[in-house]
Amino acid sequence: LGGRATAAAAALGAGAAESVLPASPNWYCSRCSDASEDGHLFGFAARHSVCLLEVRPTAPTFYGELIGHTERVSGFTFCPYPGQNYYCASSSDDGAVKIWNVQTLTVMMEHTLHQNTISALHWSPRAKDLIVSGDEKGIVICYWHNRNDSQQFFPEPRTIFCLTCSPHHENLIAIGYKDGIVIVMDISKKGDIVHRLRGHDDEIHSLAWCPVLGEDALFSKQDFQGEDAITGAITEEAGVEKGYYLASGSKDQTIRVWSCNTNRVIMNLKLPFLKRRGGSVEPMVKERIWLTLHWPSNQPTCILSSCFGGELLKWDLAQPGKRKWELLGTSSEGQNHSRIVFNLCSLQVEDRQLLFSISMDRDVKCWDLATSNCCWTMPSLGGFVYSLAFSPVDTGCLAIGVGDSMLRVWNTMSINNHYDVKTFWQGIKSKVTALAWHPTKEGCLAFGTDDGKVGVYDTYSNKPPQVSSTYHKKTVYTLVWGPSVPPLSLRGDGDRPSITLYSCAGEGVVFQHNPWNLNGEAHDINKLIRETNSIKHKLPAHTEISWKPDGTLLAIGNEDGSIEILQAPHLKLLCTIQQHHKLINVIRWHHDHGTQPELSYMIASGSNNATIYVHNIKNVIEGSPEKPVIITESFRTLAGHTAKITSLSWSPHHDGRLVSVCYDGTAQIWDALKEEPLHNYRGHRGRLLCTQWSPVETESIYTGGDDFSVHKWVALKQEHIRPPQGKKSIELEKKRSTQIKQKVKKKKKPLGKLPSAQNINDWINVGENMKESPLEENGVSDPEGEKEQHEQEAAEKISTEVDSDSTTCLPSVHGPDSLKPPVLVKTPPIRKDPVKPGADISMKRKKPRSMLPLSTSMDHRSKEELHQDCLRLAHFLHSKELNEDLTSFSKDPIHLGLFSDRPALYKMMEAEGKSHLGNGHPELFQQLMLWKGDLRGALQSAAERGELTDQLVAISPMAGYQTWASTVEAFAKQLCFQEQYVKAASYLLSLHKVYEAVELLKSHNFFREATVIAKARLHPEDPVLKDLYICWAAVLEKDGHYSMAAKCYLGATSPYDAAKVLAKKGDITSLKTAAELALIVGENDLSLSFSLRCAQELLSSKNWVGAQEVLQQHESLLGQRLVFCLHELLHKCLSQRNPVGTRCLSTPCYNSWTTNQDLSFIEMVIDVWQSALGVNRPEQFQNIFEQLRTLEYPPATSNTPPKQLVFHISHELTLAFLSLQMSSWEETVKATLQAVMRSYEAGNFSLMQEICNLCFPTGCNHVRDHLD
Repeated sequence: LGGRATAAAAALGAGAAESVLPASPNWYCSRCSDASEDGHLFGFAARHSVCLLEVRPTAPTFYGELIGHTERVSGFTFCPYPGQNYYCASSSDDGAVKIWNVQTLTVMMEHTLHQNTISALHWSPRAKDLIVSGDEKGIVICYWHNRNDSQQFFPEPRTIFCLTCSPHHENLIAIGYKDGIVIVMDISKKGDIVHRLRGHDDEIHSLAWCPVLGEDALFSKQDFQGEDAITGAITEEAGVEKGYYLASGSKDQTIRVWSCNTNRVIMNLKLPFLKRRGGSVEPMVKERIWLTLHWPSNQPTCILSSCFGGELLKWDLAQPGKRKWELLGTSSEGQNHSRIVFNLCSLQVEDRQLLFSISMDRDVKCWDLATSNCCWTMPSLGGFVYSLAFSPVDTGCLAIGVGDSMLRVWNTMSINNHYDVKTFWQGIKSKVTALAWHPTKEGCLAFGTDDGKVGVYDTYSNKPPQVSSTYHKKTVYTLVWGPSVPPLSLRGDGDRPSITLYSCAGEGVVFQHNPWNLNGEAHDINKLIRETNSIKHKLPAHTEISWKPDGTLLAIGNEDGSIEILQAPHLKLLCTIQQHHKLINVIRWHHDHGTQPELSYMIASGSNNATIYVHNIKNVIEGSPEKPVIITESFRTLAGHTAKITSLSWSPHHDGRLVSVCYDGTAQIWDALKEEPLHNYRGHRGRLLCTQWSPVETESIYTGGDDFSVHKWVALKQEHIRPPQGKKSIELEKKRSTQIKQKVKKKKKPLGKLPSAQNINDWINVGENMKESPLEENGVSDPEGEKEQHEQEAAEKISTEVDSDSTTCLPSVHGPDSLKPPVLVKTPPIRKDPVKPGADISMKRKKPRSMLPLSTSMDHRSKEELHQDCLRLAHFLHSKELNEDLTSFSKDPIHLGLFSDRPALYKMMEAEGKSHLGNGHPELFQQLMLWKGDLRGALQSAAERGELTDQLVAISPMAGYQTWASTVEAFAKQLCFQEQYVKAASYLLSLHKVYEAVELLKSHNFFREATVIAKARLHPEDPVLKDLYICWAAVLEKDGHYSMAAKCYLGATSPYDAAKVLAKKGDITSLKTAAELALIVGENDLSLSFSLRCAQELLSSKNWVGAQEVLQQHESLLGQRLVFCLHELLHKCLSQRNPVGTRCLSTPCYNSWTTNQDLSFIEMVIDVWQSALGVNRPEQFQNIFEQLRTLEYPPATSNTPPKQLVFHISHELTLAFLSLQMSSWEETVKATLQAVMRSYEAGNFSLMQEICNLCFPTGCNHVRDHLD
């Protein structure tokens, strides 16, 4: 394989994955896996691509992927011709058949001749350039790729399920159909059917030709002793004369061996029912059977087949007696598949005949046919990989959370089995989105799912998991073990766990679970945070949690982009990091076992923005602040990704080495201390969702994404250094690769009989359960309950996640017409002629519909029939007077009831009413009921059929108050089903059901209307009104309408939240408004932080006038005004000398300060401070100095942005000049040298020189004199 491996490495590029857990093989395909004849490669279709494995007897290695199809791959086959084993073909639901070169992993040729879904594919073993494919409409395409020629055949108008080309005759093709028919077609005779084989009564899943010619082969062993018989080297003419056998496997649970000479079955093998350990055969087993066959070329008397539950059978056709089968993998437990097998194929490796099988259990198995034992098993994944977690106790055990409702534990340190993976599915039944190993207890693994479930598995037992009785309302995103906090920490020693489980989910709540009693109620930590920190305003929704490894500090990420650092055990708020402005996705603490202990206080965080921030909070924590500190400057900034950050992981082997994964489809390794990108991995084909640094191998990293795979790769082998540039290239790729889905217009449900619910709340919240399905993932649905991905998170999720979370391969149930957009017919305007003054308008009116059409039509019959009606009516009336029997009249036509007695009239009206209902005119039926005087019956019938009208409700009081009330309630329910919620609320108000009306409008997002009703009808202090405002604000905030959301929070008397939501956009005007609002309502600290952020934004656009206006509203920000003032003067001086290579598109907006050009820079700054800002007293200098010295900025690096560098220098020069005014020369020199050193560390030597010239225009002698 040397040349091929070299070519493949060149095709894949440097930095390919070392190991891969691939996507699962596709299901329900007749041939979607195959092995090359040279015995080196095995390939199988997985979602939209083909996965190639390099075959070895002990364990496979990942070879590469064939990427190019845009939908599910339905067929795959290698070229079996000697010398061309590096060619293969694939078919897909996108309608394409592609021919590949596996040496370069590229497409050589392709055709799109099929107009329907391709269901079968095979490369002819006799014609080296012939690829045959069949589709669901029965069309067979023969394609000769060498001459780019094709031929189409239509042997039968049936759905093709499988086909296989004859290994003996290049013109013969066997085809199996969905209805059980098998034919053999000769393509040299215009597609004539040479054999039609009937016997099966259900789908044909597989066809296999006998590898040896001659129809006496199965019964006479002497025929195989000759050399020609063994090798099959017999001429085609002789083969046709001798005949041939064909085996077929069907869903009817039988294998039939056919004689093509007689078109008859010579052997009918029925699958045995094998009793499995722990239970009998499952019900409805026929519905889930797939019977695939393989006839080994070196064993002409043996056929291999699948069975009901994943077992593989070897049939000895020459063995006498009924039992001709034996079971593979009986030497030890757990060798067989656990679910049905779809494909079998074999190859020769050295002196061993290997068999490959793919199954619904997502395992790829390799069997040694000589020993009938399983050589190795390669697991695969059927959904998005949401979470990865290495065990801190079981070294090398990697837990994998997947969207196929299963979690895996991969022992990456296993010596005997490279893919030693255990699968857990009990008690999950949903996507596994979060994982966390217990820090000290062996085998204890916590998991969270997308339906809000939190559970704990013991991976060393076969017991189901323990599941917490407290469910989250939305997807669980994060799980973490940490020290217990109140109320659990306040219990007695015997009932108090030292380590508890914390979960954070999509609704923004963090629960603390007691692992000793998961049946008990979990505790929301927001209650403790409020009590400890005396917080009255609404807490932001939490999106991420992370405990410091020593358990002393807890970091909580929020939806508004802030990160809160709280101190255990009472969760006292120490500081808030306000760096991100979007939802926090991940927070990671640096490990505490490095060579630099101070790095354990470093936090890396990623959000929906593409920038990663690293903060070092060591000084804040050690300072023990009385009030929470607000951090707005990062220690390090890692920029390069182009989409949102999804996961981070610190290297346990290095100091400050970080790996990040992102929606841009790449993983990036950073030197966080130097702000330098080191290596970039681009091996995935989708968005990345999780990553873990190997705890054993120093340069190995594991990543997972929405391409249904986990990759292990080595950092030093990557050829790229930084992420790819461009705007979200992976998102564009996702759009190209996923199936285009038309938005189907939502049809209204037909109004049938409405449920007679007694409680009005049952139908008020009719819309609340109609939630959007989660982000689905690319793939097709699993008919047995797993629904992994129809995506896109996608996708997203996909993903997402993906969800349609599965890799099963059922044919599409939608016809081609289902994707056509609706046709809009433009109707030309009707031209109306002016009505003449004298015209008779009444003649043009439409004639009203008859109320009694049946009786009217009976009165327009022939004269003879009308005469008979007269006689019949006279007989009835006369007989009634004589008291004679009238039973015969009851059988007479009902229209005579108009002239006879009341019962006959009722009978006539009943018939007329049924006719109106049948013709779709319920209003006429109701009028007849009113004429009859049965108002209550008319209302009840209309309510049951959902046909109440405003008119019927208006006259319902005639039947009494109770009838009217029930009618109004039924009509409101009907209006809800018709999505007329505002009108329904109005009718509820007529019943004085104000709360129900408000709840109805609120549940269907009619917040404005609900607010009007609530404020008009309820007490101003009613909690419903506040809840309404808050719910409305949450919806507006989610949609980005921050100003309107702020109004709602103000209406709910939550001004703190109003200011927070206003600042969420992060632009200058929003921050300025938020600062002013917070100042008005008395939230001074909040106003101060927004003012400072706003001033910094103005500074970045060179608007120093606006920045000073914002800062002057707060006396406590006087120190920052001095810094901004010095920054402005410094920028003006440097601009004149132009040492800084930073240019801004905006025009500088300087303050109109009068400066004396004859003064030095220091004197000029001091002069402006005193004249413009009024800072001229020693105590002012002292107070401002003490205030500013508490702010410490991180050291500069060569990657520090120039704007940030100049601002930090301005801060240090401000400290120097303040010290100078206080005659503190030591502090002056210290601060000045820090400013100079910062320029030096950033590598900006011209700036360093200018700083020295400005601060020491005449040299340093006078400073030295003062120091001496």
